[in-house]
Amino acid sequence: QVQLVESGGGLVQAGGSLRLSCAASGRTISTYPMAWFRQAPGKEDEFVAAITSSADVTRYADFVKGRFTISRDNAKNTMWLQMNSLQPEDTADYYCAVSRTYGRVLDRRTLDAWGQGTLVTVSL
Repeated sequence: QVQLVESGGGLVQAGGSLRLSCAASGRTISTYPMAWFRQAPGKEDEFVAAITSSADVTRYADFVKGRFTISRDNAKNTMWLQMNSLQPEDTADYYCAVSRTYGRVLDRRTLDAWGQGTLVTVSL
């Protein structure tokens, strides 16, 4: 059993930056792919970014447009999402997730574990 806890969310003005952290506990996540998802008010869960266990492959949603960077440090059992040039449409509850394979971690329907999320609010 793995527990995932996100942090780093908050209120930021448009154009600002935030770095979200995802700390895993209970077991090591060094052999598992991980991902970030978000849920905006009134919308369905949405894929943001994913990273393989060794961090040799990453994938981003189109709306990132070079603004976000996903990274991880397996020695720290931690993953991050660096978000730059934030816009109001980025306002959402961001949560991290893990699954047994890379393909499964790309789809919110096949996630094995996820955190409670951290709220990001971007104002004008």
